[in-house]
Amino acid sequence: MSDEIATAKRALRADLRERRNLLSERERDAAAAGIADQLRALVARTGAESISCYLSTTTEPGTREFVTDAVARGIRVLLPITRTDGLLDWAVADDDLDIAEGMFGLPEPVGEVLGPIAVGDVDLMVIPAAAVAADGMRLGWGRGYFDKTIGSMEGRPPIYAVVYDTELLDDLPRDLHDQPVTGAVTPTRTVTLAASAH
Repeated sequence: MSDEIATAKRALRADLRERRNLLSERERDAAAAGIADQLRALVARTGAESISCYLSTTTEPGTREFVTDAVARGIRVLLPITRTDGLLDWAVADDDLDIAEGMFGLPEPVGEVLGPIAVGDVDLMVIPAAAVAADGMRLGWGRGYFDKTIGSMEGRPPIYAVVYDTELLDDLPRDLHDQPVTGAVTPTRTVTLAASAH
């Protein structure tokens, strides 16, 4: 990665993180409800019976309501667990979701750990992002876990990144390892983007 791209990404991430930190609890709750509605509709539209999602942190657009609801409706939900080698393990979400603090302070499930290839047979992936561009490029938070996961998949399912409405941008700084997504889910809409991820 060139210094210029790395610097641009760092600056943009800092700005996006600051904006997220300024949201009120009421704004976050409203966003989480909107995300849950959008994701439920996306699952219905795609007919997904097995999905991967993640447990949102306090500043991310909330996904926990959606995960709880999906499990209650009988959808198999895989949740990521970070590893020291840069790969993701997975655990199946259940009714009494036990959560612990994982690497980087992220909320992660406690339970039977499935290896990195477990995500290979999901019908839909829902992943975090700092921002998404109109051409489908995704800016993550700089650790590369999801880029590595997506890049190693043979057959990619539809992949949607969850962001706030203000984080859908015209373009983003990018590097060779950055992976595109199929679309973005915000609290108010779900958009399929120009560059399909599969």
